Amino acid sequence: MAEHDHSHDHAHDHDHPRLSELQLRVKSLESLLVEKGLVDPAALDVFIDTYETKVGPRNGAGVVAKAWVDPDFKRWLLRDAGAAIKSFGFEGRQGEHMVALENTDRVHHMVVCTLCSCYPWPVLGLPPVWYKSAPYRARAISDPRGVLADFGTTLADGVEIKVWDSTAELRYLVIPQRPAGTEHLSEEGLAGIVTRNAMIGVETLSYPPKPGVETVA
Repeated sequence: MAEHDHSHDHAHDHDHPRLSELQLRVKSLESLLVEKGLVDPAALDVFIDTYETKVGPRNGAGVVAKAWVDPDFKRWLLRDAGAAIKSFGFEGRQGEHMVALENTDRVHHMVVCTLCSCYPWPVLGLPPVWYKSAPYRARAISDPRGVLADFGTTLADGVEIKVWDSTAELRYLVIPQRPAGTEHLSEEGLAGIVTRNAMIGVETLSYPPKPGVETVA
């Protein structure tokens, strides 16, 4: 049974021409801003690198790994996610008012933003194209199990699915279940198997990672 928390459409977006068109538009805008002297190319490169590699999924993966190995930190994260995440030095615009949600054998959390694309950039990086798509935003509410199936995620019938609607005032980080067989991994190694999609709640994790699953390491 799905539970929709907070008021405020999905399938994989395999529309490569659309994505390429978007990339071209971004490049055109970037070139125009550089040409007019409004943006320093070096500064732009630093910004992009920050959100794609330094800020974002790797940050969130580090928080998740810490929660897996440190029960006290996990309790803190679940009680006051903003403060716990800030202790890593991860903060900034769209990272305020965070809530952490822990997946268990009984409940599975997934996140959507039905009215926009509210997304915790400091811990998840740039939002994926599909997250902002109308199909994901609609189906995540009406058919969460179908959406999970689109990602190759199948849950047991008895697992409750809770769908959380992210807003400009409240954003979520899903703590996925730690996969079996990872007892030997260090905290850094654990962070390397955490995926962005698992922190949104549309995937579960396995070890070794499933073929084709993109980790953030």
